[in-house]
Amino acid sequence: MLDVNPLILAVDRFADRLRAAPESRLRRGAAAEGLALARELAVRAQRVEDAGREPRIMPDAGVFAVADQVMVAGRDLAQALRTAKTPPGGEPDGAVELVEAAGKRAFG
Repeated sequence: MLDVNPLILAVDRFADRLRAAPESRLRRGAAAEGLALARELAVRAQRVEDAGREPRIMPDAGVFAVADQVMVAGRDLAQALRTAKTPPGGEPDGAVELVEAAGKRAFG
């Protein structure tokens, strides 16, 4: 079974930073970065679960919901990877790097 704890920790850290950020910071780009990350994590989870289907794109629920969207998408991906019979190569390390890079872009 694949160890997805590093992914969960990275997602939790980033979501916590988004929750703690002032509205001005969210509107200056942190929320957009979070939404882009949530969408990418959601697409990855859908591809792991059903590679043959066209992935659905996560909607924009607003700057105050983006932390929850990151959390849900990240945990969905972690669960999909945990239960996958043949997880994709590089995961969850590739997803952890993706989350950490989004955090750097959003918060410097």
